[in-house]
Amino acid sequence: MITMEELQSAIKRRIDSYNSDDFALQKRSTSSRQLLDSGNQILAQDICSPFDVPRQNLSAMDGYAIAQGSELSKDSTIDIVGESQAGSAYTGKLTAGQGVRIFTGAVVPDDCDTVIMQENTNFSDIKSTLDKSQTYAITLIQAAQKGSNLRKQGEEIESGETVLNIGKRINSADISLLANLGVSQVSVFEPLTVGLLATGDELVAVEDELTSLAQIYNSNTPTLKSLLSDLPITIRDFGIIPDDLAQTTTVVNHAMQECDVLVSTAGVSVGDYDFLTEVIAQLGQINHYKVAMKPGKPFVFGELNKGVKKTVLYFGLPGNPLSTVVGALQFVIPALWQMSGADASEQPMPFNIKATLMNDVKKSVGRKDFQRGVLSQNDVGSYQVDCLPSQQSHRIKQLSRANCFIVLDKDSSNVQANSLVTVQPFPWLCV
Repeated sequence: MITMEELQSAIKRRIDSYNSDDFALQKRSTSSRQLLDSGNQILAQDICSPFDVPRQNLSAMDGYAIAQGSELSKDSTIDIVGESQAGSAYTGKLTAGQGVRIFTGAVVPDDCDTVIMQENTNFSDIKSTLDKSQTYAITLIQAAQKGSNLRKQGEEIESGETVLNIGKRINSADISLLANLGVSQVSVFEPLTVGLLATGDELVAVEDELTSLAQIYNSNTPTLKSLLSDLPITIRDFGIIPDDLAQTTTVVNHAMQECDVLVSTAGVSVGDYDFLTEVIAQLGQINHYKVAMKPGKPFVFGELNKGVKKTVLYFGLPGNPLSTVVGALQFVIPALWQMSGADASEQPMPFNIKATLMNDVKKSVGRKDFQRGVLSQNDVGSYQVDCLPSQQSHRIKQLSRANCFIVLDKDSSNVQANSLVTVQPFPWLCV
C-alpha cells in the first residue's frame, strides 16, 4: 500500500508527463477574457507594459518642484510661478531660481529636477497671506538634495517590460496591475473539462425526494462542485450511476469522450457491487490503488485511454463524505491546478501550522490520519486545537463543525493533550 506522500509524488510525475506529452501546454486552446472575468484563470501569453510606469516624473510629496540649476542651500529663496496638480500639469517654462507648487502624484515639469517638501520651507508662515495667482517667494529652512522626492519616469516599469508571464494564475493584485496599464483583455488557457459522477443504488439527487429508508442523498457531487469552484475548470455532472456493470461502462465511456479528467465517488472498494475499478481497468489502467491514509484508503488514481484521442486522468474517491473531502484536498485539487498550466510557483500550497492539542487523541500506527478539529487562538495569540469526538468517517455534522484537520503521521500512535501537532486549516477558514 502506497504512502500518501508517494502517491502525491506519483501523481505529480504523471501530470508533468501529461502536460508535456498527452496534452501539451503549448498546443492547448486559448481564449480572450475580459479583465474582470479573468480571476483565477491561467495566462496563456506574456504581458508586456505598453508604456513606462510612471509615464513621466512625478512628485512623491506635497511641496515645490524646483528648476534645474537653482540654489538649494538653507535660506535660499525660490520664486513660485505656478502650480502642478494631479491631472493638471504645469506647462510653462522655468529657469534657475524658479519653481512651482506641486502635490503628491502630480507631474514634475521637465525643467525641474528636485521636489522640496513643504515642511522644509517657510510655507506654514506665509500660507495665510499667499495670492496664488501671483508669483511669490519661499525660503528653504534646510538644505535640499538635488533629485530628491521624485518618482522617476520608468523607475517601476519600463515600456516593453514583461510584467506577467505565461502560467501566472491571475489574482486581484494582477488585475490591479493590468488595469493600471490599460489592459482590458487577457489571453488565458481554455479551462479543463472535469467530469463528476457518483455511483450507488442508494443515492438520490438532492432535488428529488427519498422514497425509501434505504435511500440517501448524494452529497458528494455538490461537495466536489463547491470544493472545485475556484479552479479554472469546466465541470460536467454525469449524475448518479446505479450499481450495474453495463451502465457503469456506458457512462464512463461517454464521460471520457468529453472530459480531460474524470472524478468519481464510491464504487472503488471491494464490495460485490463496486464496479468502477473493473471498468477503469477495461477502458484504461489503474496506476495506484489504496493509500495509507485515514480516511480515504480505497483511493484510485488511473487513466482512461481506450478509444480516445488523448488520455483522460481518473481519480476515484471513496463514498463517504469525509473521504471525499480529504481525497479532494490532498490529491485532486493539487492535480487539477498542476494540469491547468499554472506555473509551479502559482499553484496553491498546503497550509500547515503547529498547534497545541487540547485533548487526548486516539490513533493506530500504520496510516496517516486526518482527524477533524477546531482551531483557535488563545489570549496570547498561540494556536490551539480541540479534536472533535467520534472520528468515524461517516459523521457529516462533525465535518461541518470542524475548521481544520489534525494531521498525524502514519507511524505515530495515541497523542496526549498539550502535545504540539500539525494542523491543516480548511481553505474556507483562511482569508
